[in-house]
Amino acid sequence: MQKTLKNSVEISGIGLHSGCESRLVLHPAEENSGITFVRSDIKNAKDLPALYSNVADTRNCTCLADASGNIVSTIEHIMATLYALDIDNVRIEVNNPEVPIMDGSALAFWNILKKQPLEEQNAKRKLLKIKKSVRFEDEKGNYINLQPADKLSVHFVIDFPSKIVGHQEFDADITKDNFVNRLAPARTFCEKYQIDYLRSVGLIKGGSLDNAVVLDGETILNVGGFRVLNECVNHKTLDCVGDMFTSGYRMLAKIDAFHTGHFHNNEVLKRLFADKDNYEIVEE
Repeated sequence: MQKTLKNSVEISGIGLHSGCESRLVLHPAEENSGITFVRSDIKNAKDLPALYSNVADTRNCTCLADASGNIVSTIEHIMATLYALDIDNVRIEVNNPEVPIMDGSALAFWNILKKQPLEEQNAKRKLLKIKKSVRFEDEKGNYINLQPADKLSVHFVIDFPSKIVGHQEFDADITKDNFVNRLAPARTFCEKYQIDYLRSVGLIKGGSLDNAVVLDGETILNVGGFRVLNECVNHKTLDCVGDMFTSGYRMLAKIDAFHTGHFHNNEVLKRLFADKDNYEIVEE
């Protein structure tokens, strides 16, 4: 059966780009309503469903927007957490254009939300079953492929020239255990020169070593280095799980990805839903 939160819960943190406090309040929601965001700082703001069709920007994060200029960005980590916790329906108020970055991973969201009681609802959970292979590949040869399967699993490969990152792979089913031990703790990562540029154009005012792994050549600037084995590819997988939940369903698929990101995740969902022969909606 579908599930929602039994009670409302508040989560606060810093917005990555604005540097301002971002406050989320997650509320119980009705059956079949899915995950929706609403800007509490905008008068009469409309609900913004967390769906691939509402994704307006995929540079550095997944950003939702509507025609009225309603924007909510960096949704992928909390979306992945809701997926892992089997939460189907929730309405999320946010007082900022950004979901808080927390520590750059999903661990804080997991630690808060796992303690919340859930309510079983009166509608059966619907699943997105992949029937045919669907692939998106960019001009550089980076690709993501959705294949039929009876559960969700991800095989993700990255290959960076940096010896610190190098070749990393994640290849496993998306279970609660794998999520909490391997994916949730994995932080976003970037090169120091990227930070210097973004700050020069007025972005990532809230960025720090507290919410990202920062690489400087062959050096990790964070004290203690990486948090988990293969943290970089694990974080890419975390993002992928969150982005796939913008399909509006839990997915039955084998996902193969090579050097992909939010843009590729959104594009493959567009291709998936462009042909009804690619999928079917089934009850769990």
